[in-house]
Amino acid sequence: MRQLEGPLSPTERIYTLDVVRGFALLGILIMNMPGFANSFFVEADGSHLWSAPVDRAAEVVRDMLFSGKFNSMFSLLFGIGFTIQFARMQELSPGHATQLYLRRLLVLLAIGLVHAIVFWTGDVLHVYAALGLLLLLVLRHASDRMIIGLIILLLMYPALSGVTRLLVMTPEVTARLVAEAQAFEASNNLAYGQGSFLDAGREHMREFVYNYDNVWALWANLGFYVQMATTMLIGVLIGRHHLERRIPELMPWVRKLQWWLLGIGIICALTFGIIFQVERVPGPSPLKVLGSITYVLSRVSLMLFYVLTIVRLAQLPIWQAWFAPMAAAGKMPLTNYLMQTMICTTLFYGWGFGWWGKVGPAAQLALAFGIFFLVQVPLSMLWLKRFRWGPLEYAWRVATYGKLPSKQVAAPVG
Repeated sequence: MRQLEGPLSPTERIYTLDVVRGFALLGILIMNMPGFANSFFVEADGSHLWSAPVDRAAEVVRDMLFSGKFNSMFSLLFGIGFTIQFARMQELSPGHATQLYLRRLLVLLAIGLVHAIVFWTGDVLHVYAALGLLLLLVLRHASDRMIIGLIILLLMYPALSGVTRLLVMTPEVTARLVAEAQAFEASNNLAYGQGSFLDAGREHMREFVYNYDNVWALWANLGFYVQMATTMLIGVLIGRHHLERRIPELMPWVRKLQWWLLGIGIICALTFGIIFQVERVPGPSPLKVLGSITYVLSRVSLMLFYVLTIVRLAQLPIWQAWFAPMAAAGKMPLTNYLMQTMICTTLFYGWGFGWWGKVGPAAQLALAFGIFFLVQVPLSMLWLKRFRWGPLEYAWRVATYGKLPSKQVAAPVG
């Protein structure tokens, strides 16, 4: 039996998946910017924070084209990676594969919880880890038919949840939730905008506990888990049938599906974009139920359109050269994701540069591109010239396997 050193060696990596992962990191940074720069609760009363036309336009573009698409892209990649990595573990060490992958997920869960509780409440790593545990311990042996059935049920969740909200949410409940959100907005502004690092950490812990200790917040969180699970299961199906390695033979199918997904995605994005611009008063409504349904359909279809577009372009030599920097960033996803928190909290929080509440959506969009292409991409390329894995990816491997993997120094090129 060959020695098991890690999920995939650098020579076994799938270039296209690294490119897609790089784009996912950029999209996640764009969508996380509002949460770094302002309170998550800032529009609890249905009002607009930013009145300048350029900022309003940036909000609409960001929400329609980016919102939910790129963390869903990451969850898709997580599902694909789960099947690839676990299959390899079973091949090289059948008796220990489940134990090793369980340890891998528990390490990720620990990293995510520390990130969420101490550094930034918007962490998604603990969500991926929790869903990964469900995949490993419950759904690993589920048939394709069962997986497809689950995906369909999960896509129906916004309609079921929305109708239930119409039935059970009273004006009194809505008023209480708005008041709680406004109180959090005020405390966020003090802790993150003016407080010390310890003040910010205490506020992150308060937010995290609030998100999981009451029915209404749990209900909102369940919707997010459902959306991540939907695309993760699609990724599982892709990985099971090795579609990521069969791209050339699937290209005619990819081209057709790509444009159908774009059409569905744009129609749904326009629909929910208009609905949520018009329906800004807090509380459920029939129109908001339609908005939630079209949002989720747009989220999945546009995400898959983006992925298929990247996949098609990545097969062309000229685009492979252009995509090389994105692939470098995509080879260090954990490092770059957590680096985004380090950079942005330093810029926005009171203990850093203090830009909290001072940067509008248009400037946030420009700043996200600047951080990614001027800082993260060059650092990733520079690091990978000397090392095989990113620093946190390497540490994750060591924690998973309980020993140092083969040399971290990169192999010479040429």
